[in-house]
Amino acid sequence: MNYADIKKWDVANGPGIRVSLFVSGCTHRCKGCFNEEAWDFEYGKPFTKETEDIILKELEKSYYKGLTLLGGEPFEYSNQKVLAPFLKRVREKFPDISIWCYSGYLFDKEITGKMLPKWAETAEMLKYIDVIVDGRFVEEQKKVNLLFRGSENQRIIEVRKSLEAGRPILWEPPEYIHVVVDENPHEVGVAPEICGK
Repeated sequence: MNYADIKKWDVANGPGIRVSLFVSGCTHRCKGCFNEEAWDFEYGKPFTKETEDIILKELEKSYYKGLTLLGGEPFEYSNQKVLAPFLKRVREKFPDISIWCYSGYLFDKEITGKMLPKWAETAEMLKYIDVIVDGRFVEEQKKVNLLFRGSENQRIIEVRKSLEAGRPILWEPPEYIHVVVDENPHEVGVAPEICGK
């Protein structure tokens, strides 16, 4: 397997600061693809044990929340054969890290419906991946404000819950409460009688 790029400090492809691995090789050839050069399986550099070691070393930094696989296409079979043992290494060293994967293949119809019964590597990859963003990029459904997706047809799927349920379960982002303190921050949460008001 070859890889097109390794991005550090990536905040666009999953929650938190992540290391993102862009693998080479994709047969989808989506119109408007942002990474067209990575369609070629020979593009980029060979993905070696040294490359794995570089990623694992980078993930030791405390500010990283996860690893994301993109492409190209991680679920092309030739890529699965390399990524399955790599993900095992990642999960063994970082059991709590979040692993996301972007795939043009549909989770239910193609990944679990066709690949899972056929290839042991698919089951191995799914064992380590937390979330899959599935579906081919559709330029006509592109929206720049979509969270972690390129086009509206794509889904963000929780892998373990979906495998247990036998159907896709969508990932929901955690809720954040944003509080703005315009005046004296020391008075927040203090009863009026205590702060003299």
